Amino acid sequence: MLENSIIHENVIIGLKYKRNSKSPVIGENAFIRSNTIIYDDVIIGDDFKTGHGVIIREKTKIGNNVLIGTHSIIDGNCDIGSNVSIQSKVYIPINSVIEDYVFIGPCACFTNDNYPLRIDHDFKGPIIRKGVSVGANSTLLSGIEVGECSMVAAGAIVAEDVPPLSLAIGRPARIEPLPEKLKTLNKI
Repeated sequence: MLENSIIHENVIIGLKYKRNSKSPVIGENAFIRSNTIIYDDVIIGDDFKTGHGVIIREKTKIGNNVLIGTHSIIDGNCDIGSNVSIQSKVYIPINSVIEDYVFIGPCACFTNDNYPLRIDHDFKGPIIRKGVSVGANSTLLSGIEVGECSMVAAGAIVAEDVPPLSLAIGRPARIEPLPEKLKTLNKI
């Protein structure tokens, strides 16, 4: 599968994290830039592109036509759909779900633990439904769901679920109706 890929130097594809881990599967036409690390047990579809210095941890599944920007981290056990654009310096923790046609702006940060180091907690990242746009420098807290075709404004801190076709704006985010002109699927 990697025969048609363009792979620059200083890339690690198939970083072993346990004894019996399996090499990653990467579809056709991948473009993987320098200093990227893709762990074992990762499955990636066709037309995949990275910026420089991307980390994709184990047990992550990524669909077709996905861009992961420079210095972004997918921390493992994540499901990422097709036609997704994740810009530079985005952090996505374990157990996050990102559906199709999602845009995530630069420096967005998702979390998966509401009580870091204080109590036992099941790590649960956000669920980002089809067609969502997440603005730059926004923060999405553990376990929240952003409904289909919603938008999260730049800099918003989202601490509760966002209904479909809504706008989350502010710190903490308040929920408003999505303006009519924005009620359309992302063109990725």
